[in-house]
Amino acid sequence: MKKNFPGILTAAVFGITAVFILVYLLFPNLIPLSGTEITREDGVIIPRVIIPQYPDFQFFEDGISMDGLTGEENMSARIPLNYGEEIVAILNVDFDGLVETQIVAFRNLLERSSPIYLTYIDFDFRTMSYIRTWTEASYAFIPGTINLYTMDLLGDRSICILISGLNNLGEHTLTIFRKDLPPAAGTFTQIAALVIDGTIIVREVERSQAYRMGISPGQSFNISAFGRDPETENILDQIETTFAFNRESNFYVPINRTRIPGAQVEQRQVRELLGNIRAFENFLSGLWHYVSPEGEIEYNQYVYFDLISREIIFSDIETQQVFRWLNSSVTRYGLYISSQNISISTLRRAIDIELESLESVRIRVLEDMRPQIWGNTIWDGSYRKAASPEYQAQGRSSGIDPFLDAPYDSPIGRIRFFPDGRVEIHSDDGSNIGRYTFFTLNDANFLELRFPDSRETFAVTGEYPGNLSLSRVRIGAAGVERLANLPVLLTPASD
Repeated sequence: MKKNFPGILTAAVFGITAVFILVYLLFPNLIPLSGTEITREDGVIIPRVIIPQYPDFQFFEDGISMDGLTGEENMSARIPLNYGEEIVAILNVDFDGLVETQIVAFRNLLERSSPIYLTYIDFDFRTMSYIRTWTEASYAFIPGTINLYTMDLLGDRSICILISGLNNLGEHTLTIFRKDLPPAAGTFTQIAALVIDGTIIVREVERSQAYRMGISPGQSFNISAFGRDPETENILDQIETTFAFNRESNFYVPINRTRIPGAQVEQRQVRELLGNIRAFENFLSGLWHYVSPEGEIEYNQYVYFDLISREIIFSDIETQQVFRWLNSSVTRYGLYISSQNISISTLRRAIDIELESLESVRIRVLEDMRPQIWGNTIWDGSYRKAASPEYQAQGRSSGIDPFLDAPYDSPIGRIRFFPDGRVEIHSDDGSNIGRYTFFTLNDANFLELRFPDSRETFAVTGEYPGNLSLSRVRIGAAGVERLANLPVLLTPASD
């Protein structure tokens, strides 16, 4: 009898496809998707964070989807939450290497003042479905300030969930939960609950090569909390309390207190800034240069707060990052700002800003994950305002200043750069007013022009205050791409 080989082959292909689909539906993490995770140098896979999205934040300005870079997914839990529970953030994480589970941060709209809760959605192999196994409240209350992530905090490879954010009094909170070991799988134990009117920092330290190779445990991280010193009249004086993990009590306990004297400034002026969102935002508006621990101003690393466009620009010699300024929350020493990257919508950055003096601030940056394309710049530290006398007395070592005070003639009209970051272009067709900044990338100069209806980036050749040539480029994950446009020559003009 003649066999029907085409029919057998079709049936075999259909069967293999059906099995592949079934495995993917039940165990989605067994089939890796390119670009959905970020792996650190030590081999640790950083979980993916999903946050509420705005519809117009999903793409590059050129229309290129960011799915391949960030593993963006729909903001939905594996199973429906209860009535009145509104999702704040979702953390997809693989604890056991078998199946991806979820940690969901939510608030209860039925409660008059709801804290941010965490719930764990695990996969039940008996029923072959997802179930909620644990729920507990954190000490954070304000959804827009939430930062949710996991890390091996104790060095024993047990995964801890960390959720930070502000409460209704404007205090910083950090709640930490440690995953329980079998047989109590699927539940977590609280090991830290910190609330303070200043800032809370996890003190990460370099761990040994043996730890990275999985041979031995690593050092547990301490936590520092900075709060008001009640025994002094200077508002800027602080006390740093250090917490360490106590294995007997299974909890973080204080081990040291250190007084940190603040700058001696006029207290009335400090009170006018602190506690007033509008006043402190106006104070931040403009350019701030990083100050090294040795006290030297690094002119190639700066943060620019664009109050008009509600954007925050982080720039260094490697790259430039632009974040939308979403909202500000008052803290005792300044502001807690929530921001979102304009290109990668799933990446949010919390910026804790403390007043150091009337010319300087201390910035601490919190973000759920860090793309490798952003380099290794550490943004935490002191920053001095560019308009301060110390800044004006020194010159930049290289490149073009971020902001100029100069007019130029060009084929597209008269261009006027203002020192406050404004730019005006006047031509026969009319006038256009926007924002600008010069920045450096890999020792090359660039100019970004931002208008209400457009945003363009140019490579800049020439030396200020002489002629400048602008060539339109696109900067993305692949680097700098020059576009096929004729250069625009800028010639210095007299007012």
